[in-house]
Amino acid sequence: MRIIPIISAILVSAFLYGIIIEREAILAFARGEGLGGFSGGAAEGAEDTRTAAVEPEVETATDAAPSGDTTPALRPVGVVTILSQAREIDSAVIIRGQTEADRQVDLRAETAGTVVSDPIRKGARVEQGDVLCEIDPGTRQDLLAEAEARLAEAMASVPTAEARVTEAKARVTEAEINQNAAQKLSATGFASDTRVASSEATVRAAEATLAQAESGLSTAQAAIRSAEAAVASARRDLERTKIHAPFGGLLENDTAEIGSLLQNGGTCATIIQLDPIKLVGFIPETEVNRVETGARAGARLATGGNDIMGRVTFLSRAADPQTRTFRVEIEVPNADLAIRDGQTAEIAIAADGVQAHFVPQSALTLNDDGDLGVSIVDSDNMARFSPITILRDTKDGVWISGPPDEAQIIVIGQDYVVDGVPVKPREQDAQQ
Repeated sequence: MRIIPIISAILVSAFLYGIIIEREAILAFARGEGLGGFSGGAAEGAEDTRTAAVEPEVETATDAAPSGDTTPALRPVGVVTILSQAREIDSAVIIRGQTEADRQVDLRAETAGTVVSDPIRKGARVEQGDVLCEIDPGTRQDLLAEAEARLAEAMASVPTAEARVTEAKARVTEAEINQNAAQKLSATGFASDTRVASSEATVRAAEATLAQAESGLSTAQAAIRSAEAAVASARRDLERTKIHAPFGGLLENDTAEIGSLLQNGGTCATIIQLDPIKLVGFIPETEVNRVETGARAGARLATGGNDIMGRVTFLSRAADPQTRTFRVEIEVPNADLAIRDGQTAEIAIAADGVQAHFVPQSALTLNDDGDLGVSIVDSDNMARFSPITILRDTKDGVWISGPPDEAQIIVIGQDYVVDGVPVKPREQDAQQ
């Protein structure tokens, strides 16, 4: 009846012995190296088995790698490439901008009054000098006539004042002659001192009369200048009652309605000139040195898709403080006025040509530093990363610069290789 507990105790003891004392032999057996025995002889058998199992692997590694190089050989990665030859392209600077009227002005009244002219409706074409608004002159014509009368009066007083000056000068001359004679006679005893004193007084009185006459002449001349200024002011105020177009163009809104009251600064009309028209955009500071005044430029309007051509007429020397971009203006002929003010346009400004490769957009990749580029195959069939600059983007691909003039560019599999990885390139058919 006690045999079962005894057998259980023997089995547990044998299990514990194997786990604790013969642990290595059991693990070797589990690895396929043979269990042998649980004694020293068994350990020797296990060691012999392990040695025999390791020796073939060492031989294989030696055959696969050169002597002294423990790095296992990398298996070439299959990739698809295209053989690209760089071509010179017109490296245009591409920006987005908008159309802008060549000139635009708000015509404002310079004098107050009621409008007496019929309005001209918006959209009408006007020529330089056309009367757009006419204000009731009121009493301005009478004020002009009064100013002209005062001018005539002031001018009439000038001859009288000049005659008085001439007469006063003659009296001064006569008094000086009498004084000179009295002094000579007094020196010889033929005239008294009283006569000399009287002649001197006469000279001073004549000089005072001359000064008064000259002052009267100056007053008359000042009156003339004042009257002339009054006439000019009255004429100018009368001229301001008619507001003329400063240049030919289109009315952007209706002119002032008849009967309306225009105050100083009130708007009569807005005129814009659309021929020629300007294309306005902003160039980033990295591209501004590639653009010059006079360079040819083209644009495609967002509405209608019309292609237009012109030349750069202005390039700002100061950057916008917020965007760090430079304003550029392009003048474009617009004789038929088909281009409107404020249309969005994609602008291409011609720059010096550069060597570029044309690749599909899917060939672009990033390196570990986040730089944009393409992977190329060198002469040793190793993958190399080449940073690029995108010059132009099209629906069929992109023009890039950066790789050598002749390069084998990876177009499929570039995301699975890094610098130094051997590749097995397969050139893609040109029609693909």
